Amino acid sequence: MGEIRNQIDGIWNDFWSGGVSNPLSVMEQLTYLLFIKRLDELQTVEERRAEALKKPIERRIFPEGADDDGEPYDNLRWSRFKGLEPREMYRIVDRHVFPFIREKVAAEGAVARHMKEARFAIPTPALLAKVVDKLDHVAMADRDTKGDVYEYMLGKIASAGQNGQFRTPRHIINLMVALMEPKPGDVICDPAAGTCGFLVGAGEYLRDKHPEIFRDAAARQHFHDKAFHGFDFDPTMLRIGSMNMILHGIENPLIEARDSLSEDIAGEKDKYDLILANPPFAGSLDYEQTAADLQRIVKTRKTELLFLALFLRLLKVGGRAAVIVPDGVLFGSSKAHKELRRMIVEDHKLDAVISLPSGVFRPYAGVSTAILIFTKTGVGGTENVWFYDMKADGWSLDDKRQPLLAEDRLGVAPAVDLAQAEHDKNNLPDLLARWADRDAAESERPRTAQSFCVAKADIAGDGSYDLSINRYKETVHAAVEHDSPAVIIAQLRKLEAEIAEGLVKLEEMVR
Repeated sequence: MGEIRNQIDGIWNDFWSGGVSNPLSVMEQLTYLLFIKRLDELQTVEERRAEALKKPIERRIFPEGADDDGEPYDNLRWSRFKGLEPREMYRIVDRHVFPFIREKVAAEGAVARHMKEARFAIPTPALLAKVVDKLDHVAMADRDTKGDVYEYMLGKIASAGQNGQFRTPRHIINLMVALMEPKPGDVICDPAAGTCGFLVGAGEYLRDKHPEIFRDAAARQHFHDKAFHGFDFDPTMLRIGSMNMILHGIENPLIEARDSLSEDIAGEKDKYDLILANPPFAGSLDYEQTAADLQRIVKTRKTELLFLALFLRLLKVGGRAAVIVPDGVLFGSSKAHKELRRMIVEDHKLDAVISLPSGVFRPYAGVSTAILIFTKTGVGGTENVWFYDMKADGWSLDDKRQPLLAEDRLGVAPAVDLAQAEHDKNNLPDLLARWADRDAAESERPRTAQSFCVAKADIAGDGSYDLSINRYKETVHAAVEHDSPAVIIAQLRKLEAEIAEGLVKLEEMVR
């Protein structure tokens, strides 16, 4: 993977030196080129299958004949234009390939339709030729490598600064997915999908834990065509997120253009088994901009509260959610804050509150956050709520976010058991182990421990339904014994005498 990363770094540097400096623009152009390359690969597979079976091609992506300007469709294939002289390659990609994917390809498939607004923005033939050549030499033969390459590219968006809000750290995604344990029949949604990191994480978990999916035709079709749903209103994110899913081997993810908080969700209500999300924090909408059915759940303009109301609407009864919220959601004193917390605790089943270190989203945001885990029931069910105070996630909590341990000791499932000193730097494996034991030994832990359970009655007691861990965590103060005043006075007199004796000696020395 080291060599591949160097190749991607080289492509990225070519864009910057070629005049494309916005990291999101670089990512978008690379997404288009990968999409074009994939179309050629898909047609090649179809051609080989037809040749082996001695039958006509069933699915022809590039039609026979020529486009409206007389350019043979065959010339629009990556394998054909990649070896052309730069100016000729530029002419074909700009005047023929991009119109083709906008007008012809975008009419087919859930992912392809996000390409209808595709715009070619590579400024020179020389830059296009460099990027095509280098991209063609990146070894992306198997699904794992394709996914890793795209993840690495997405990491470069985050490292560039202002666009980091689009990405939740991969190890936090993997933690939340492991906590929720997606099942093969689940219908999974992220209503603030961005680059689709949560959906990719869920897909990878299912591949790893449930390989039987791919031995059953119905389960396999569900996985590829029905299991994964994402919403976003940014066309660039829709394209990038869709491509991320495709390169991780999910053939037809349902990534839709939707403003989750403003549009009516009648068709999506009570639909999903699992929601995984890190929705935008600290925004606000005018009441008239907000979907009426969300306002009926909670009267507020705060986006973080509206998203929680949305999750409750989207989940089917028995559906589960693991979502990241700012700490203000846990203890905010407004009527809307209290009512939403009351609703989750009393009307549904609040399972856990996991406090995250405040540096998890650095350098983009220093806000303190938590993971809320709850189940939609409509009839209550909260008995004990499990709290965990995560102090370390394996990475430094400053703006650099450097790994604190060797790679085999990072993440949710490190290759070796962690020693105590290593646990102090990476709490994730311990968190997952304690979560599995939450209904047994965890319920007996004292509130001085890193994790503990709190009875619903304690949470509901004063009517505020405060969910901040500090409200319930107890601190043990070590007993400190002090000398009696008489002893301290005697020690001071002794010191004074020593000082006086020292001054006398100094006076004698300077005479």
